[in-house]
Amino acid sequence: MDSYNVLTAFALTLFAGLSTGIGSLLALITRKTNTRFLSTTLGFSAGVMIYVSFVEILPDAKESLVVALGEKFGSWVTVISFFCGMFLIGIIDNLVPASENPHEAHTVEDLSRCETQKNQNLMRLGIMSAISIAIHNFPEGLAAFTASMKDVNLGVPIAIAIAIHNIPEGIAVSVPIYCATGSRKKAFIYSFLSGLSEPLGAIIGFFFLYRVFNELSFGIIFALVAGIMVYISLDELLPAAEKYGEHHLSIYGLIAGMIVMALSLLLAI
Repeated sequence: MDSYNVLTAFALTLFAGLSTGIGSLLALITRKTNTRFLSTTLGFSAGVMIYVSFVEILPDAKESLVVALGEKFGSWVTVISFFCGMFLIGIIDNLVPASENPHEAHTVEDLSRCETQKNQNLMRLGIMSAISIAIHNFPEGLAAFTASMKDVNLGVPIAIAIAIHNIPEGIAVSVPIYCATGSRKKAFIYSFLSGLSEPLGAIIGFFFLYRVFNELSFGIIFALVAGIMVYISLDELLPAAEKYGEHHLSIYGLIAGMIVMALSLLLAI
């Protein structure tokens, strides 16, 4: 493996993960949530992930698996791995109690309504949100790292899309913790730490790929990554975009994300 590619892939994954801290800062230093902007950018992220999953990542996975296993068996393993990626992130999602789901839309305005609500239940909600987001971010870190290892031009837009996705998650952690403690510092720290599981996913992905880097392992992981990103887009990004703003804004963002991803892939040829 090229050390430059490894460092670049890790840096992109670190950037994506630590953007939960950006969400926390927005919650703590601004007075109003730009819901139209969040709705559009979340839709944009979904467009990037869906397009690149079906147009680039899944075909690349199939190509590698066909080389390793033959046309018929390789095609079957590609499809099975894709849906296994969906099932994996779906199982992780279902491990989080619905009442503590971190993907519920939170806004900066929530801070102004919580000064008199300091209690242990809110603190528990904030910590559980941080833990569940950390669990969710682990496979996302693997996705960003694997894509960046394959092609930096592919990894950059995916890392940006995941980073945008992580900003509302930072708000989701910081709001209940600030309400419970009144401490902006604690709210930021917990939110910041929840994003560290993404680079952790990259590190584990690196050691796995380093030991068994071949067409078979690469193809399976890439197909898993495609499934993970499509699930995240449909289950988290688009519903959140709808909650934060108007329906059409999220769709416009979705289309814009697909167009930008398509152009970036064409320009890289």
